[in-house]
Amino acid sequence: VDATQAPWAAHYRMHDYVANELPALVEAHFPVTGARAISGHSMGGHGALVIALRNPGRYRSVSAFSPIVAPSQVPWGEKAFTAYLGDDRDAWKAYDATELVTSSSEKLPILVDQGQADEFLETQLKPWLLQDAADAAGHPVYLRMQAGFDHSYYFIASFIGEHIAHHAATLHA
Repeated sequence: VDATQAPWAAHYRMHDYVANELPALVEAHFPVTGARAISGHSMGGHGALVIALRNPGRYRSVSAFSPIVAPSQVPWGEKAFTAYLGDDRDAWKAYDATELVTSSSEKLPILVDQGQADEFLETQLKPWLLQDAADAAGHPVYLRMQAGFDHSYYFIASFIGEHIAHHAATLHA
């Protein structure tokens, strides 16, 4: 998010950094094309979803591991959004993937892997909320519930190759 509340507003502008500053830096120093994909884990998975959905045409695909998909509807998100964005719940919608997927003008392919043994699944992550919102909007979301996996980096290591293949298929199209 790009914070709007003190003391965070002065320097906490992570959306702008990841969506604009970092790509400009990479493009200035490396021979890259305009084809982009974005991915993340947990809060970073939330960020990847939000950045891709808020910037239509910029990314060809997005994926996430155990993302927080509906921060407006879970305790962690409510606490963070109140601190960074204030009490206006309408302002929160600009950073909530379940809200953004319903109005996205681009049907960007989204891959989400979620461990069924994740300790945060029922209370904070709730990936089915994103799936339901996407289904209602006709947006392609591939939610894969992975038995026996938790929130760890072992989980990511187990499926990262499939995420890379997901992105490669769209980047080479």
